[in-house]
Amino acid sequence: MDRTVTEQVVEDLYAEALLLADETRAAFDLRDGTEDGPENSNETRIAMSIEGLRTTTRVMHVLAWLLNQRAYLAGEISARQLQKAGTLGTERPSDPRNMAVLPIAMRALIRDTERLYGRVARLDAEQRSVRAANDDPVGDLRGRIAQAFNAG
Repeated sequence: MDRTVTEQVVEDLYAEALLLADETRAAFDLRDGTEDGPENSNETRIAMSIEGLRTTTRVMHVLAWLLNQRAYLAGEISARQLQKAGTLGTERPSDPRNMAVLPIAMRALIRDTERLYGRVARLDAEQRSVRAANDDPVGDLRGRIAQAFNAG
């Protein structure tokens, strides 16, 4: 089956988002708290909790958007349904104060999810601008009137 560029982009982003979701889950798993050290301070645990929630939410927003795109491309939902339900959730960027106390690998993961969100947000904005440019209510009404007169 040949895929359009859009289908390929959505599939590639979906695979990347799934991978990041799994990495996020593993990175922010609760530890048993028996370790001593700076990575287990209250400040770090609080930062991990806050940024873990933000990161997980960010990835879930991206996955939900991509799943809606996949459903539309597969013909499972209409363009109207996509427009209504396929919105990308609002981004909550990481807090620099929290990022400063997190381990480097965790910061890199958070940045990866922010970059993925940014790419999907650009696609979403592009799709919305194309839809807005193609949205011609007067032309649509004329088309329906012409169809009604031609049918009768």
